[in-house]
Amino acid sequence: MSDLLSIGASGISAYKTALSAISDNVANSETPGFARRGTTQREQVASLPMHATYRPGTVFSGTQITSITRAYDQFRDQEVHAASAESGRAEVRAKWLETAENALDDSDYGVGARITAFYNAADTLAADPGNQMPRRAFLNALDETAAAFRTTAQGLARTADGISKDAQASVDTVNGTIDALAKLNIALLRSDPGTASHASLLDQRDKLVDEVSQHLDVDASFGQNGTVTLKLARNKLSSLVEGPISNPIAVAQAANGQLTLFASVDGGTQTVALPGGKIGGLIDVAATVADRRASLDAIAADFATTINTWSAGGIDTAGNPGQPLMTIGAAGASSLTLAVTDPDAVPAASTDGTTVTANGNLLALQGLRAGGAEDRMAALIAGHAQLTASARTEADVTGTRRDSALSSRDEITGIDLDREAAELIRFQQAYNGSARIIQVARETMQSILDLF
Repeated sequence: MSDLLSIGASGISAYKTALSAISDNVANSETPGFARRGTTQREQVASLPMHATYRPGTVFSGTQITSITRAYDQFRDQEVHAASAESGRAEVRAKWLETAENALDDSDYGVGARITAFYNAADTLAADPGNQMPRRAFLNALDETAAAFRTTAQGLARTADGISKDAQASVDTVNGTIDALAKLNIALLRSDPGTASHASLLDQRDKLVDEVSQHLDVDASFGQNGTVTLKLARNKLSSLVEGPISNPIAVAQAANGQLTLFASVDGGTQTVALPGGKIGGLIDVAATVADRRASLDAIAADFATTINTWSAGGIDTAGNPGQPLMTIGAAGASSLTLAVTDPDAVPAASTDGTTVTANGNLLALQGLRAGGAEDRMAALIAGHAQLTASARTEADVTGTRRDSALSSRDEITGIDLDREAAELIRFQQAYNGSARIIQVARETMQSILDLF
């Protein structure tokens, strides 16, 4: 005869564990990274004693929880990693391209508007070349143009520095996370699969991998006891985490602000192309900003050369050949300055060798305007604005994909309180049923004892 007391006791123990799993689910329904817990249950059997006239066999002797399970879908997890990497890349590109757009400044105080104001001041002076007021206004407009170039160059330089600091912060975050993953691998190897503590370690593992995937495009594979191996998606030779070993990454900034990522490969370091994620986006936008700075420097240098060449072709109020009006150093646009402050030094006049035209050189200046710094600056700003708008759209699209991937994964790993309430009732009834078995066994034994 089966042992009713043991059967009842096994039920109470099993359903207590199941109820505990449900209570964990309810308590952590809003906890990020917590995957739904469940239980695996099976019947307990007892062997019949060997007897000469009977074959050996087994009888039911209760139930038991064999393991605490954890909701998980590797495919949906990989989709979250890929979508997070894409979204992270797109978001930082949009953010820093907008910052660069602000630095380029298409307002009335930007380079383009200041160049236009300079040419307008030249027109005004051409109408009255002997007046000191428009001469001063001409030099002031040229000085403001140089100041706008310097301000824009400094703004782009600050943008490049901000991108570099953001990239270093991301690299530090990744290095700290992969170090934690390596230590977590050790803990996973030492833990017993199927226990609540092991499930908690797996939650931490997935949360850390999610964090890395925001900064880099990675591939995760799993080994004994759920240990993780993490590699760069486009460079499988570069292992970020393998067992208890983590291989840190590094980023370096060039003089022009461009960034390069380095990873460990075969005991050495190697540059990483297209790393994806936030770091990949920062490397990409750093290159774009470096290109904008180079273009601005080229426009500033050409503008200074154009103005100085024009000045040399005219004569000032004293009849002397025009002197250079602008200076620019090796630092490019950030070093562009006005070289003349005397209004009489403005080379407004021109001569054909016999006749002096008071505004002849100013009239020639307008012929240098088409296709010059003004048009090139407008094209630079328009091109960057178009790129920024495209980046914003990409950020919206990839953000939607990431949210969809997270929602899809939550359908598997998330907590549905209605479902938990139904499971709670089911296991409570089972628990009460097991308690009733013990009570019936006790009453039966007492009835048997009462016969004597």
